[in-house]
Amino acid sequence: MKKSHQIPPPSSSKPASVLPHKTPNLRDHYRIGKKLGQGQFGTTYLCVDKSDFKEYACKSIPKRKLICREDYEDVWREIQIMHHLSEHPNVVRIKGTYEDALFVHLVMELCAGGELFDRIIQKGHYTERKAAHLIKTIVGVVEACHSLGVMHRDLKPENFLFANTDEDAPLKATDFGLSVFYKPGDIFCDVVGSPYYVAPEVLRKYYGPEADVWSAGVILYILLSGVPPFWAESEAGIFRQILQGPLDFESEPWPLISDSAKELIRNMLNRDPKKRYTAHQVLCHPWIVDAGVAPDKPLDSAVLSRLKQFSAMNKLKKMALRVIAERLSEEEIGGLKRLFKMIDTDNSGTITYDELKEGLKKVGSDLMESEIQALMDAADIDNNGTIDYGEFLAATVHMNKLEREENLINAFSFFDKDGSGYITIDELSQACKDFGLGDVHLDEMIKEIDQNNDGQIDYSEFAAMMRKGTAGNGAVGRRTMRNSLNVNLGDVFRAAERGNLEEAM
Repeated sequence: MKKSHQIPPPSSSKPASVLPHKTPNLRDHYRIGKKLGQGQFGTTYLCVDKSDFKEYACKSIPKRKLICREDYEDVWREIQIMHHLSEHPNVVRIKGTYEDALFVHLVMELCAGGELFDRIIQKGHYTERKAAHLIKTIVGVVEACHSLGVMHRDLKPENFLFANTDEDAPLKATDFGLSVFYKPGDIFCDVVGSPYYVAPEVLRKYYGPEADVWSAGVILYILLSGVPPFWAESEAGIFRQILQGPLDFESEPWPLISDSAKELIRNMLNRDPKKRYTAHQVLCHPWIVDAGVAPDKPLDSAVLSRLKQFSAMNKLKKMALRVIAERLSEEEIGGLKRLFKMIDTDNSGTITYDELKEGLKKVGSDLMESEIQALMDAADIDNNGTIDYGEFLAATVHMNKLEREENLINAFSFFDKDGSGYITIDELSQACKDFGLGDVHLDEMIKEIDQNNDGQIDYSEFAAMMRKGTAGNGAVGRRTMRNSLNVNLGDVFRAAERGNLEEAM
């Protein structure tokens, strides 16, 4: 039930490539091994990095199957979304992308434990405890996607892989080929997904991110019973059942399953998306919660949690992160560009104090003005009173991307203007002027980073600072920041899903 394609108009002729830049040859860096799996558009192979012999999975998509511009855009979006979500522990991490005349290759983390689907087939069905553990992971991924403005649209057991063959191996989401970016209030009408798991509102061609929770509810039903809740001999029959069929809790093994589990499934499979549980409500449900303690609020949106981390860094690290972030490839920062535009409601290219204040106020934030100002100050590197795009990137790009050796070397070289191998106090002073930083205590900044007390910063000291979790403002500053920034921009998405964009932002 993937997207069907019409013959594109002349203006939609195929572009020359998926990626906006040339890449090295995949086989110069990886040895391609056995076939691991086959999808509708691509084939996945085992591949080995020639430099360190680590194993990865390589999804190779033949460009001959990309028949129009929309197909090229779909693959490009999939790559951006994987980068956007790649720091989540339960999302398969993307390592790199390559393109040649015939294929686009996505090199990803290898998950050798097989599909959740295969384990369900093998087991028949799971115990309630184990099913609760798995669905907590799956819905946790859904909540993370939604907080970053991504709708998966194809959640099913085949798209969750176990990291290894252990019984308690981590579960990871994969295949974001049908995923899309969305803004609060967006409505979608294209019918995509997989028959058993598709939500009724998708079939009615009027849906939003709530459809992901329905799909997760179908997975939970299957985990506990081994069969889908809505079944028929034909695709049309399945769709009729999804739209109006009864939910069967009478057949085996349902009489032996707890009322709490059934109550959760009913709320996840509510045909009215407005009354359906949100991902956070699922995670707070007594059947899911570990040790009887529910999370007291939705998880911080990835953006806000990264802003908090950024706020505790020293000024050199903030400047270095901006240098690195502005040199990252388009696929690595495409999702953050969309998030920036969502918060920048007047499309001015900067996020102002008033925009941030109004957005937080609309979602019920009780932050004092001084606390909102603290959040602004954390990201406003040049102290001009607004957060521009470069500052936003520096504060929100995930550290995994920033800590790569080549990025650290480039950032160090930016500050080490004379190529001496050291960042001196004069070079640091010039960098602060370039970034518009005034009243910076350079002696203290160098002293904090200078491990051998020679009055300057060499590369090893610089790299150690960059890789350290929260260098900088002192315990009191960090504690004050943590208390000040206890607000959740993910709520902006959720409020908008309940109403319209104006209400949310």
